[in-house]
Amino acid sequence: MPSALVAHIEYRKNLSGGLSTSKLQSYSAAHRRFRILRGILIRQILQVYGSALFRSPNPMSVLQTFVPRILIAEDSPVSRKLLETILAEKPYDLCFAKNGREALDVFAQFRPDIIVTDWVMPDVSGVELCRQVRKSQGPGTYIILVTQKSEKEDLIEGLDAGADDYLTKPFDAGELLARIRVGCRTVQMSREIEAKNVLLEKAARTDHLTGLPNRLAVEEFAAKQLSAAMRHRFSLWVIVADLDKFKLVNDSYGHFGGDETIKRFATILTANTRAADMCGRLGGDEFLIVMSHGNKKSIVQTIERLRADFAIDSCTVNGQAISATASFGIAGFDGTEATTLRELITNADHALYDAKASGRNLVRAHVRIPALSELVPTAKR
Repeated sequence: MPSALVAHIEYRKNLSGGLSTSKLQSYSAAHRRFRILRGILIRQILQVYGSALFRSPNPMSVLQTFVPRILIAEDSPVSRKLLETILAEKPYDLCFAKNGREALDVFAQFRPDIIVTDWVMPDVSGVELCRQVRKSQGPGTYIILVTQKSEKEDLIEGLDAGADDYLTKPFDAGELLARIRVGCRTVQMSREIEAKNVLLEKAARTDHLTGLPNRLAVEEFAAKQLSAAMRHRFSLWVIVADLDKFKLVNDSYGHFGGDETIKRFATILTANTRAADMCGRLGGDEFLIVMSHGNKKSIVQTIERLRADFAIDSCTVNGQAISATASFGIAGFDGTEATTLRELITNADHALYDAKASGRNLVRAHVRIPALSELVPTAKR
């Protein structure tokens, strides 16, 4: 991006005779290389994440009805009327401010996509308006600075203050509209990138087979919950679940049968997980559940119900009914003694190994207080 910005600024300087032809060609070539590299990067992103980027619901769908909101900050009634006349027939949502202070107040309510501002205004100048907008909102708003100043030092000051473009008075209506169209394309592209970043972030934290949070997401959630539990002294539980003899399922019914079994288990996990808690897939046939604000009895009852639901359920693949069971290990933090997420997961793993060794299709709890450590008896299936 810096290469494109340099090329853009230097090109503007050349309009007033600031660059030689050879230097202009050099900056133009650098700008073209940047656009080529950007295109390659976008294609690579689409190849890797294409299905995730355009899975419904799509936050990018709102961009199809993009109507730019434009704030005009101009203290001269004549200039303000001129700008209104030029833009009135265009598909823009317009708002006008008579000075810089009013523009800042309007900005907070109107949240414009583009600001066209005069440089010299009472109270707050156009340059100061740029600075304030950038402090409060960041780079999302495209700012065009209109000025009678043509010295390079002034233009540099305006760009450094946060302006994206500038227009020298008196200006041509066609040039103003062209620069606004550039601003619209820039804002829309920025929003598309933001929307894609949201989808990429979601894809990076989602297990593609089950749709559950992946290991990164669920362990991050667990770490935050544990930190809050130790700070506010409430209970937290982690439950490690593992499908019993899952290799046998794959060997008997193929990997499609194994996938359907994992998805069925994920569906039952989700149905038994509260909105304030989280369940996720660690990998393979292993899952993690994070639950808070519950006592031992309620947590065990919930996991026991989950175990029983999965044990009596089945799915059909190629006309064959597939049944499976799962074992669960529970580890808890009671809100008193400090612990770590690694320690909790390790304790839950030990409880899970105990459940497997005791015959599978069992729920075993392991907590820090010995009086709460116990095997939850269930009928072996």
